[in-house]
Amino acid sequence: MEPDTLAMAQEIDFSLLALFVRATFTVKLVMLVLIAASFWSWAIIIQKLIAFRRARAEADSFDEAFWSGDPLDELFETLGPDPATAPQKIFASGMVEWQRSHRQDGGLIAGAAARIDRSMDVAIAKEAELLNGGLSFLATVGSTAPFVGLFGTVWGIKHAFEQIALQQNTNLAVVAPGIAEALVATALGLLAAIPAVVFYNKLSADSDRIVGGYESFADEFSTILSRQLDA
Repeated sequence: MEPDTLAMAQEIDFSLLALFVRATFTVKLVMLVLIAASFWSWAIIIQKLIAFRRARAEADSFDEAFWSGDPLDELFETLGPDPATAPQKIFASGMVEWQRSHRQDGGLIAGAAARIDRSMDVAIAKEAELLNGGLSFLATVGSTAPFVGLFGTVWGIKHAFEQIALQQNTNLAVVAPGIAEALVATALGLLAAIPAVVFYNKLSADSDRIVGGYESFADEFSTILSRQLDA
């Protein structure tokens, strides 16, 4: 490498901030979008990890109360028709429909079992929607961020070649800054996409397990009520 070229290259600041400042407006916009997507993804990831841990704890606590042997009517009176946690809401939806299915003379209205199942299914669907909220954003970031970063890289390289043509100089000191700025966009795209994909898969599996637990409880509760109906 020529001494002049080496000296020029050593004077160039290759820090991330300097590369961002020197980048074109389009590449800067791509970088900002990717940084914002990465921060938003991590906010969703942290919030979901906390929410799922709380959901599992609430399910364990309610299972202990439900299977404690106390009468279900007393448990329902303690919780009320609008409880706070997801398992309690599913239980309450079934109990509310169970009480509504009784006539004034004490008999049951026909089709009570089907209505109770539908009530709990609706409650489960609402809770599943809350659990899965935000996961679609992670999936979108995981699938699109690398391509957004690649777009920034392609645009930055195009700008670098334009500068080479204007200056009519192919020295490394002229080429390297533009290429480095362009590659930062791809790096940011991967930095946003990889955690989003990894945690999307994990959180989706965790959500399925939690919802599966709700569905199992609803089936068990429906079986208990069916015995009461048959009796």
